[in-house]
Amino acid sequence: MIRRLGIPGLVDVHTHFMPQNVLDKIWAYFDAVGPLTGMEWPITYREEEDRRVALLREFGVLAFTSMLYPHKAGMARWLNAWAADFAARTPGCLHTATLHPEQDTGTYVRQALDSGARVFKVHLQVGGFDPNDGLLDDAWGLIAEAGVPVVIHCGSGPAPGKFTGPGPVGQLLSRRPRLRLIVAHMGMPEYADFLDLAERYEGVHLDTTMAFTDFSERFAPFPTAELPRLRALGLDGRILLGSDFPNIPYPYVHQLDALERLGLGEEWLRHVLHHNAAELFGLTRLS
Repeated sequence: MIRRLGIPGLVDVHTHFMPQNVLDKIWAYFDAVGPLTGMEWPITYREEEDRRVALLREFGVLAFTSMLYPHKAGMARWLNAWAADFAARTPGCLHTATLHPEQDTGTYVRQALDSGARVFKVHLQVGGFDPNDGLLDDAWGLIAEAGVPVVIHCGSGPAPGKFTGPGPVGQLLSRRPRLRLIVAHMGMPEYADFLDLAERYEGVHLDTTMAFTDFSERFAPFPTAELPRLRALGLDGRILLGSDFPNIPYPYVHQLDALERLGLGEEWLRHVLHHNAAELFGLTRLS
């Protein structure tokens, strides 16, 4: 597909690399999802770190992230230190950082930005916090001023949280309209609501992570009536490739096939698979 589209490769804004002890706990969670939900979630790429990096390169991924996130206070600072080291030793990795509402959030967010962080990951479902928590005010201001994108899991899939859904993020954007947010998983399952936010705020993007795949279509089908808006936003630079690698229950190529079968055209695919993220992150060497 890459050769046929005439693009140099893929830019995947939603891949997970994190300390192995943290990743092991996440894999254990997915191993338990089947009994909890009745839907098995086997990890397709349960490999050593070096092998996972090599696999992305074999898939044609030129740039990727190390999405990591804390589930409680006191974790973000050391996760950021790990991510900075990982990015420094891993060509192609966009230096990723994270945050959690706590007294020193503004301090360590500034430190992450000063050290070269190019993207943040925020997980409202796992973290269980309101993005409008006053402890985050300084951090949001710093991130907005720096123009650094934030991949934010704020949709209510696969299970709703106290602060998921379009309401809390919409409130945040009303206060910080300059934030560059990348809504993970297309905002699954509240697709239309998050498309609304992308149309309302020019800094809002959505990533394709797990959306449109056979797996997700079983429990959160994307409404076909929204395909014209999806196409328009993709051509406008606002839809970005995301995969959730390695924590996916199917081969990596299935995400690409799922995007192609939407039938939105090759130019749309070029934008989503490469051009939009390359532009957002200033990856001129990839264009």
